[in-house]
Amino acid sequence: MFERSRRQKGRNLAAMPSRVMMTSFASIIAVGTFLLMLPFSSRAGRLTPFLDALFTATSATCVTGLVVYDTYQYWSPFGQTVILCLIQLGGLGLLTFTAFFNLLLGRKIGLRGMQVASESVSSDSLAELPGMLRLTVGLSLCIEAAGAVLLCCVFVPQYGGAEGAALSVFLSISAFCNAGFDLLGREAPFASLTAYGNNPIVLGTIMALIILGGLGSTVWRDLLELRPVRDPQKRRDRRLEVHTQIVLIMTGVLIVAGAFLFLLTEWSNPRTLGALNVPERIGAALFQSVSFRTAGFNTVDIASMREVSKIMAGVLMFIGAAPGSTGGGVKVTALAVIVMTVVCLVRGKEDTVILGRRVSKHTVYRALTVVIIGLGMVGFTTLVLTATNRITDVGLTGIDALFEAVSAFATVGLSAGVTGVAGAVSKLVLALTMFVGRVGPVSVLFSMALRTGSKRKEVLPDGKIYL
Repeated sequence: MFERSRRQKGRNLAAMPSRVMMTSFASIIAVGTFLLMLPFSSRAGRLTPFLDALFTATSATCVTGLVVYDTYQYWSPFGQTVILCLIQLGGLGLLTFTAFFNLLLGRKIGLRGMQVASESVSSDSLAELPGMLRLTVGLSLCIEAAGAVLLCCVFVPQYGGAEGAALSVFLSISAFCNAGFDLLGREAPFASLTAYGNNPIVLGTIMALIILGGLGSTVWRDLLELRPVRDPQKRRDRRLEVHTQIVLIMTGVLIVAGAFLFLLTEWSNPRTLGALNVPERIGAALFQSVSFRTAGFNTVDIASMREVSKIMAGVLMFIGAAPGSTGGGVKVTALAVIVMTVVCLVRGKEDTVILGRRVSKHTVYRALTVVIIGLGMVGFTTLVLTATNRITDVGLTGIDALFEAVSAFATVGLSAGVTGVAGAVSKLVLALTMFVGRVGPVSVLFSMALRTGSKRKEVLPDGKIYL
């Protein structure tokens, strides 16, 4: 009896970080929904319907950016502040902030609290947790502050001191957290950054914030540890970790490839790139390639893109950013592991090898699981969107529904127009998809499981399966 109780306690402890993380996101969404429903959260001073408030709170907390109302035109300054707080808490994680401020105040964090915080910042070492927390929160706030200062150079002269500064702070936090929310609806509803397609300061700053937010604190720490040593005798040959190398290589390749393909498919489309000059086309393509993967900002009309471009964008969105970052998707590392597993299998190797390092079977299985569950979630959401909305009546297609489903799962937030015509069932399914995409499909399933796998190895007979 005692042994059974001990094993059950161990299983609960193993599953606890995922459960606590899922609960923390659900709690933030619940509070945000209540606040957004209040009459003074809307400009009109009326009660916001529960489903719309829930959808907006979920989108903000899951740093997605899909909206049913224009953020500036519908929500009051109080409502906008609530949305900004949800973005910040959802981007970095409530557990990360809680553990960080406990350390800042000198409070002790128990073993369970440290395990939960480690899961939140993707740290596999409890000894390095305090440093990772300080790095994650401190560097994030510094980057967001620097981005706000740069954006002030454009928006303060245009809108005045207070309003321009508030807009800059909102955009900086939203971009770094890869949320895609903006307050530029004062120019036109759902305009996003279409009016700033030829402004290098705005586009450059937003792109830098998106990329930095999508790298993850593990990569930041590894890069910052490459400090030069003044004493030649103490200098040691240190290479970046394999994880960091994969993230940087995949990020660069996907940005360049995405921009090239977007130029190729949209070059002559008069409703997107066709109306721009050559430098503006290149800038817009580069910006959209960065934004497609995680952020949700746009400088061109997404609904007017050709279907081949929407499919290409869907692939980039599904891949997403790096683990432990503010971005979503199945993660660039999962794609790299699966691709190299196929390559190694074709070459006759039994193990997956990346950059001269062997990848554990557990990592390969986890990558496959994330991708398969992600594909299933996207497929299910697409079917619901197609079945419950008369999208063809408003000129939308099944590709648009697929685009919207991928955007929700990958927490990107770009919309092809389906969210605007979505009914109650579709909104609930989209909200669920955003939640699963932000928390992580494996974490959600693991936290909901009644039992976790036993670490004891069992000797079982082989089963022959022919492929």
